[in-house]
Amino acid sequence: MSGPQRTGGSAPRRPPRRRGKPLPDAPRRVAFDLLRAVDEKDAYANLALPGLLRDRGLAGRDAAFATELAYGTLRGRGSYDAVLTSCVDRPLEQVDPPVLDLLRLGAHQLLGMRVPSHAAVAATVELARAVAGEGRGSFVNAVLRRVARQDLAAWLAQVAPPYDEDPVGHLAVVHSHPAWVVSALRDAVGGSLRRTAAVLAADNVAAQVTLVARPGRCEPSELLDAGAVAGRFSPYAAVLPGGDPGALPAVREGRAGVQDEGSQLVALALADAPVDGPDDADRRWLDLCAGPGGKAALLAAVGAGRGARLLAAELAPHRARLVAHALDGTGDVVVADARTPAWPAGAFDRVLLDAPCTGLGALRRRPEARWRRQPEDVPALAALQRQLLAAALDAVRPGGLVAYVTCSPHLAETRTVVTDVLHRRGVDIDRVDARPYLPGVPDLGPGPDVQLWPDLHGTDAMYLSLLRRRPETAR
Repeated sequence: MSGPQRTGGSAPRRPPRRRGKPLPDAPRRVAFDLLRAVDEKDAYANLALPGLLRDRGLAGRDAAFATELAYGTLRGRGSYDAVLTSCVDRPLEQVDPPVLDLLRLGAHQLLGMRVPSHAAVAATVELARAVAGEGRGSFVNAVLRRVARQDLAAWLAQVAPPYDEDPVGHLAVVHSHPAWVVSALRDAVGGSLRRTAAVLAADNVAAQVTLVARPGRCEPSELLDAGAVAGRFSPYAAVLPGGDPGALPAVREGRAGVQDEGSQLVALALADAPVDGPDDADRRWLDLCAGPGGKAALLAAVGAGRGARLLAAELAPHRARLVAHALDGTGDVVVADARTPAWPAGAFDRVLLDAPCTGLGALRRRPEARWRRQPEDVPALAALQRQLLAAALDAVRPGGLVAYVTCSPHLAETRTVVTDVLHRRGVDIDRVDARPYLPGVPDLGPGPDVQLWPDLHGTDAMYLSLLRRRPETAR
């Protein structure tokens, strides 16, 4: 875990010091405020941070420093808490949450960034005094001086369980993931601890900003001319090396959007796989759980070029408004619960179900999710996924296709859900080999379903199962 270097001659800009209470530098204050919003308000870091940077007027190196400090602290929290446990004279749960966040921020600067030790300690203590008081500043100072005695590798060798005795516990501490997530990923990769470690390491590498040029509304060349580089697999993907994507006219105008390449690939697979029966004009496509609208906008744009019209359904009204904004008239939006549909059975040629899930496939982008989600969340989500998949299969016409998608590799949310629903439904559904509809993408496994991985494909860990309703089973 590394980031922008800070030295005494390149310290973050700060307002002039006033008499009385010290003022912390703005980038560190932004990082602290983000951690508090994540803890107190269940904020999503990737949504909250841009507003904080904008409101505080941070750009350039200061914005980059604040971003690395905040995201790096969230990613490394498990490792840093194991270190702090050895440096604090009480259980961490007895440390006031704001003070614990200050200690984590300091630990990341000391162990995960190239900030000189004296600067990391002094600046974090100054921040602690400003937000928590003089006494807690002294506590932070004492703890961080203990943390600074050795580097991260030495600390991990001391605090992580021995690999030979507890490989899951070892990987959990070294790669900063809850042990239950490590176990779930191990199961998803077939039991290989080497592959598990590779996925965990990839989760701790900040994801690049990937854009999608929505066909018929934006050409990929427009994004490339603006400084982006072509994506690896999706013909509509472009990777932005740096800067604010909102500064690009195509993104501001909704003709392009921010969308992981894996998300693009699973939507395009549904659009490209053949259906049985008519596939000409007046086709109807459905996105069952469309919010916030990225996949819906891509599907609607592709469909419009083929004479198809997308209906995007979303349960939450505020998310439905986001979908409507993303579609910008290229499809229709309805506020509806897919389990009690507002459409007739068998009405659609293609149905996308991007099911609500744990989000364990997007930990690069949402590092706080690994600490927010709990293993007891999985059964309830899996039950909902089964209900929604059954509704999707009811909505598709005979010969039509359903794409079941999750941004999670957890087996209880992927293959197990599909297998259980097909077993209960009977014999009217065929499982389609999805691999041919992700052309050029390597390492897709034995099929028929596809699991993308950040370490193999550079995408979020998206899962895709393509299901075709048999033509002879019209009801």
